[in-house]
Amino acid sequence: MKIFPFAVAAAIVVVPATASAETVGDAIASDMPGLMDIYRDLHSHPELSFQETRSAAIMARAARDAGFEVTEKVGKTGIVAVMKNGEGPTVLIRADMDGLPVTEQTGLPFASKQLGVSTAGVESGIMHACGHDTHMTAWIETARLMAARKDEWSGTLFMVGQPAEEIGLGAVEMLNDGLYTRFPKPDYTLAFHDTPELPSGVVGAAKGWALANVDSVDILVKGVGGHGAYPQATKDPIVLASAIVMKLQTLASREIDPQDPVVVTVGSFHAGTKHNIISDHAKLELTVRSYSDETRAKLLNGIKRIVKGEAIASGIPDNLMPEVTVEDPYTRSTYNSPEFTQEAIDYLQTKMGNQRAQITPSVMGGEDFGEFRRADEDNIKSVIFWVGGSPMDKIAAAKSGGAPLPSLHSPFWAPEADKVIGAGSQALTLTALRLMAN
Repeated sequence: MKIFPFAVAAAIVVVPATASAETVGDAIASDMPGLMDIYRDLHSHPELSFQETRSAAIMARAARDAGFEVTEKVGKTGIVAVMKNGEGPTVLIRADMDGLPVTEQTGLPFASKQLGVSTAGVESGIMHACGHDTHMTAWIETARLMAARKDEWSGTLFMVGQPAEEIGLGAVEMLNDGLYTRFPKPDYTLAFHDTPELPSGVVGAAKGWALANVDSVDILVKGVGGHGAYPQATKDPIVLASAIVMKLQTLASREIDPQDPVVVTVGSFHAGTKHNIISDHAKLELTVRSYSDETRAKLLNGIKRIVKGEAIASGIPDNLMPEVTVEDPYTRSTYNSPEFTQEAIDYLQTKMGNQRAQITPSVMGGEDFGEFRRADEDNIKSVIFWVGGSPMDKIAAAKSGGAPLPSLHSPFWAPEADKVIGAGSQALTLTALRLMAN
């Protein structure tokens, strides 16, 4: 892929020689026109997972010009920027870079017109439908702010531009490529993700489990096909698959502690070709969500048990037993260190205001940021913040029965980018400065 020749606004590369007396929030407000130029450029040129060469090059140049030592192509297309500034803790700040195979329908004047081929081999539009363009822009601003305030902190700042978050492989790829052996192992890991669920510019974080294990499970139900008028000569896989779908609901309702949230969703059911033909197979596709590794194992074992049990009850012979395939690798859950998260939110409330920082509930979405902590979970404290991107009036209208908010991954998702970038870079910078304060 052609590398962008860096004709973006000069705000990418200009870093003050010394920190001014202005607050972090004031500095961000002053920088916002240039940051929006960067954002609009990134938004217009999204790249799919492990194809983020242009985005990575923009971030790498910005970090170099801010004074970081930068290494590119870590974990295929990832970048690592390190700034050593004396003795102290090592803080990792991560932004994800990839877009999604979604054709944009926001109507923005700088909407993406890019096309690409997804990992499924399907050509489609490409869009930053998950807001990673805001993450990258805030990462650039955080790097600049921290470099300009070197006299306020000591330690090692370790900034990561991560590929392939959308397919759950980028963090592992970087770790496997020596992220914690070639570079300093962090004491703290920080990130944020935009969300339509919070008002624009509001920062939130869940204590403990933040995001879920995400498993994709395929079930191939086999049968004996035949004429729809002579069912006695068949073993109907649609009836068996339907029984499996209904029985799977008892995993959440009868086998898992009600205080331990889980999701078992059958998202796809395909079978048959014609009204009067009983098919010889049916296919189910499931998404399975959990928090702890123990609960995950219980769910997956339960799915296999139910599938086999229902097949036996339906009289399916051994040579036609259903096949259950659990996709590997899977996205593992993300855990926010509880005390560290509470301290971070408490501090942001003092700097940003009580209404702009809050503890939020856990969600069942998936994120591979948790891998950076799991690599040494006994010694790394971690938090991923949410940053709201929806206007208050639209949130209020949605709650009162009006137009629903576009979700992440929607072709209509267009956050209030200046507020997401501002609050995201402010939260990351303030948190890093607190951890590394002289």
